[in-house]
Amino acid sequence: QVQLVESGGGLVQAGGSLRLSCAASGRTFSIYAMGWFRQAPGKEREFVRTISWSGGSTYYADSVKGRFTISRDGAKNTVYLQMDSLKPEDTAVYYCALRGRRIGNSWSPRDVNEYDYWGQGTQVTVSS
Repeated sequence: QVQLVESGGGLVQAGGSLRLSCAASGRTFSIYAMGWFRQAPGKEREFVRTISWSGGSTYYADSVKGRFTISRDGAKNTVYLQMDSLKPEDTAVYYCALRGRRIGNSWSPRDVNEYDYWGQGTQVTVSS
């Protein structure tokens, strides 16, 4: 089993920045990718960014391109999401996700079903 603990959410004005962190514990030797999804009230959970653990390849949603940066610290089993130029439409609960299975050619990093473990979520609110 893997446990994920997120931190760093909060309230910020439009144009501001926040940095989210997600630390993994437990079976951390089986981390193949970690990423972030978000869910606004009344909407489905949507992909934000993800990073593969070995090669460091990153993927992003078009809505955050150029504004959100993902990085990892392998020694700490932690993934970060630096969010800049925040907009009110970025308001959501942000969830950390971890893939504990090997990544094959058919991997779809933007699909929620590709991830095995989830954090409890952290609220991000951007005021206009």
